[in-house]
Amino acid sequence: MIRNFFKHIGESLKNLKRNGWMTVAAVSSVMITLVLVGIFLSVIMNVSNLATDIEKNVQINVFMKLDVHDQQKQIPDTKDKTKLVDNPNYLKVHNEIQQVAGVQKITFSSRDQQLEDLIKSIPSYKLFKGDANPLYDAYVVTVKTPSDVKPIAAELAKLQGVGNVNYGGQNADRIFKLANFIRLWGTGAAILLLLVAIFLIQNTIRITIMSRQREIQIMRLVGARNGYIRWPFFLEGAWVGLLGSIVPSALLVWLYKVAYEGFTPTLHSANLSLLPPATFIPEIIGIMVVLGVLIGSFGALLSMRRFLRI
Repeated sequence: MIRNFFKHIGESLKNLKRNGWMTVAAVSSVMITLVLVGIFLSVIMNVSNLATDIEKNVQINVFMKLDVHDQQKQIPDTKDKTKLVDNPNYLKVHNEIQQVAGVQKITFSSRDQQLEDLIKSIPSYKLFKGDANPLYDAYVVTVKTPSDVKPIAAELAKLQGVGNVNYGGQNADRIFKLANFIRLWGTGAAILLLLVAIFLIQNTIRITIMSRQREIQIMRLVGARNGYIRWPFFLEGAWVGLLGSIVPSALLVWLYKVAYEGFTPTLHSANLSLLPPATFIPEIIGIMVVLGVLIGSFGALLSMRRFLRI
């Protein structure tokens, strides 16, 4: 049995080479389909992750103006920068936030610490260290219930010294609706694309089988079982799917890294994030390979059915 298995593998590889352009056509069909399916899956997975983050996010980011030093007891003298003087507004914003009803916890987040956290995700942001840091000091405000987020955020935005207020629930309803829409129609479109790929591969492999119909008939006449005849074509379809998954996997890895670096700074300010590349990339590559092998082998099995009927 093991000997037959390796024999079938060798025969399937020979068939790929023998069929030439038909193999290229089948691989191309898988490739195009998997690129589209991979994009749909990437969007669906990340939108679901963002929706989950927003559901859990009951925090408000209160960004202060650049000239506000709420956490510094002493600040440079306006007349002589070399001297330090007591800060008359020390913890002024913090205390005003604390007095707002519904606030549960206040955590200070310095602009330098925010940059360090961002550099962990995107190392290229080391360029912004020091005076080039574009971020702002902020207070991360935790509220008692999600329903308090919007009214408290509006109240905090009115405080003197506050430059901007950001919270994950600003577009929550819109994002939840978009997430449900993408989950439903994106999944449907991905399934439709997979069915189209199976149909294309089925017909492509069927053409190659038709040229070997006489060989199959002779094998049946001498008593070869259907399983023995089917195995080389099944493996051939699996090889087609595997080869067709290589380029889509590489393309998706590159596109995701670009998208992650582009969207992370914006999402970071709202305590949101895309799926980290370290976990997402191996996952999407695995999905692409498995899908490629499945649609290739399944397409081959479907194309063999009519030739193995008694």
